[in-house]
Amino acid sequence: MQTEKVIDHIVKWLKDYATNAKSKGFVIGISGGIDSAVTSTLCAKTGLDLLCLEMPIHQAENQVDRASRHINWLEKNFPRAKRQEVNLTPVFDQLVASLPPVETEEERFMSLANTRARLRMTTLYYFAALEGYLVAGTGNKVEDFGVGFYTKYGDGGVDLSPIADLLKTEVYAIAEVLGINQEIIKAAPTDGLWGDDRTDEDQIGASYPELEWAMKMKEEGKAESDFTGREKEVFRIFMRYNTANQHKMIPIPVCEIPIALK
Repeated sequence: MQTEKVIDHIVKWLKDYATNAKSKGFVIGISGGIDSAVTSTLCAKTGLDLLCLEMPIHQAENQVDRASRHINWLEKNFPRAKRQEVNLTPVFDQLVASLPPVETEEERFMSLANTRARLRMTTLYYFAALEGYLVAGTGNKVEDFGVGFYTKYGDGGVDLSPIADLLKTEVYAIAEVLGINQEIIKAAPTDGLWGDDRTDEDQIGASYPELEWAMKMKEEGKAESDFTGREKEVFRIFMRYNTANQHKMIPIPVCEIPIALK
């Protein structure tokens, strides 16, 4: 990958899109992870406004600290970057208290993980409308089009996706060139929706390089029977997520009414 040229291409694309949309800049949620760090830096390089939101919901302290230090770095290097903290923990807790009880706490826990992402999406769009900004998405190609590892109408609810055609390993390559903090580059990827230290790999059962390999194998028309051992296991994991999350990757189905019935 011609990393520096890819960076220039994305920055130009972002600036052109915002200009054509008559937008003053971008708003983005900063999680302390690699994707939001890279995306926010690319947005900052356009020279347009960049509002970085910190939206903790029972967040692990190390994630909060990494996010804060990244925003400090952005503010130091890009004069039009600024921060806004919105503590969503009380909002989340109040919502939980308002919901009816369920049979098991694990059932509630699973449902509420995605609720965190949707509260953040609502907050991002509040500031986008207030300031005339575009909501920048942070999903990469493997997450968005491989395993669908994001929340529908949560972190998937955005105006534009600058890095969605980049594999996770390519995002890391861009991070190195951009000068992203090494603590972010070295941190294990996590969606931060559980209030603990579980990683993406813990949840999925495969690393991003493994998922990228499986995605390539699928594109080449390979099947599970073509592999053995760990490769077979990874390909099975990829296909399970890819199949189950197709509803995230295709347009919302519309029931078309036959002309004869109208």
